[in-house]
Amino acid sequence: MLLKIIIVAHHSEEISKLCGELNKHDFQCAVTSIDDVYEKIGEENAGLLLIEFTGAPEIITLCRSVRKEKEFPVIALTPLEKMDSLDDLIDDFVVKPYNSKELITRIKRLVKKETEVSTEPIRTAGITIDPDKYEVYVNGKLVSLTFKEYELLKFLASHPGRVFTRDALLNQVWSQDYFGGDRTVDVHIRRLRSKIEDPTHVYIETVRNIGYRFVKN
Repeated sequence: MLLKIIIVAHHSEEISKLCGELNKHDFQCAVTSIDDVYEKIGEENAGLLLIEFTGAPEIITLCRSVRKEKEFPVIALTPLEKMDSLDDLIDDFVVKPYNSKELITRIKRLVKKETEVSTEPIRTAGITIDPDKYEVYVNGKLVSLTFKEYELLKFLASHPGRVFTRDALLNQVWSQDYFGGDRTVDVHIRRLRSKIEDPTHVYIETVRNIGYRFVKN
């Protein structure tokens, strides 16, 4: 499965060349504008954000927003004179004019760090998910879930606050077992909510026209 790198930049010969280099190293690139980046982040396989850093207020807001979620690594392509503006906004940076080999090395390091698998239980707001036993407890009570319901919950809870499109969830949870329409996600979300939520506890939010996210507490 190719990991998608979302590149926030103006289309240029430099960016086109970079995409070509990344494609050679088994990455998939999607160049987008600041206006469309939030939707792109929710797409399937999206795993890293590469930003052409200008210091503009909207770029700084984007960096802070993504870093707040703590689930999406960010690398900046920055002019030397803008380095002081980065502070803790990003995970790593490369100074322009950048060396593509150095950039790819930094991307691989971050991706490896982010994809390390943990079998530690996931605990959040009254829910405990035990990956070793495939069990889910809500306020200490064991909840009976189907395998797909369990996988869907575990995936969302592993990325609290991050929005995923239906297609992304289909790719991550159903993968090649999937043969129906994307409404199967809605059906499983509805069933899952009926088992883990009550009027005072909402764990999974619907993000209109995009998809779903696990509430970050």
